Amino acid sequence: MKKFLLPILAALFSASAAHLGAATPRADLVSRVESCEAVLQEFQRDPRLAVPASVLAKAKAIVIVNQFKAGFIFGVKEGYGVVLVKKSSGKWSLPVLIGAGEASLGLQLGATSIETIYILTDDATPRLLFNERFRIGVDAKAVIGPKAAEAVNPDYKVIDSPVLVYTRSAGVFAGATIKAGYIARNDEANFTLYHTQHTLPELLYSDWVTPNAEVQPLMNLMQKIAP
Repeated sequence: MKKFLLPILAALFSASAAHLGAATPRADLVSRVESCEAVLQEFQRDPRLAVPASVLAKAKAIVIVNQFKAGFIFGVKEGYGVVLVKKSSGKWSLPVLIGAGEASLGLQLGATSIETIYILTDDATPRLLFNERFRIGVDAKAVIGPKAAEAVNPDYKVIDSPVLVYTRSAGVFAGATIKAGYIARNDEANFTLYHTQHTLPELLYSDWVTPNAEVQPLMNLMQKIAP
C-alpha cells in the first residue's frame, strides 16, 4: 500500500505547487468577483438567508466567500472571496480579492461547496488582513448572525460581535460562537485584476485606483443595500 500511496502523494503535491505558481487569468478573477456578487444577490433575495437591514447598518466591511472541497485524500477546503470596506465618506470600497481556507461551517454530507457572508462590525477587524491572513473566530470573535426570521422580532437585539456570519447551512442558532477557517490576502490576484501594484490596504482605503466596469455592479449593490 505504501508503495502506491507515495507516488500519489507526490503527484498531489506537484500539482498543488504548479497551481500555486501559475498566474490566474484576469477573466477568471473577474468571474470570481461576479460570483461573489451573485452570492450576495441570492442571499438577499431569500428571506431565510438575507442579512437584515439592522445588521447591514452596522457593517464596516463585508466579506463574501466561495469555498469548495479539494483533494480526494486530504479533503482540504479552499476557495476565494472579496472584501469591501465602508469608508468614512459612506461609500463602499473596491472589492478586493482574497483567499479562504479550512472552513467546514455549513458543509452538509455530500456537499461540495459553501457560500458565506461575513459582516465585520468594527474598523479594526478588516485591518487584520494587513497581516496576510486572520482566522475567523480566533483572531476575531465570530458568531452566527441574526437572519431575517429573527430580525422581524422587535425585541431581538442585534448581536454585538466584530464578525457576524451568514451561511446556507441549517441547524445553527443566532449567537452561536464559531470558528470558520481563515481569510488571506491575495495581492497577486489584485495586481492582475486592477492593473496596479497597489496592495490590499491601498485598494481598500485609498481612492488611488479607479473602479473598472467589471467590479462596479458589486459596489453599486453594496451601496444600495447598505448606504
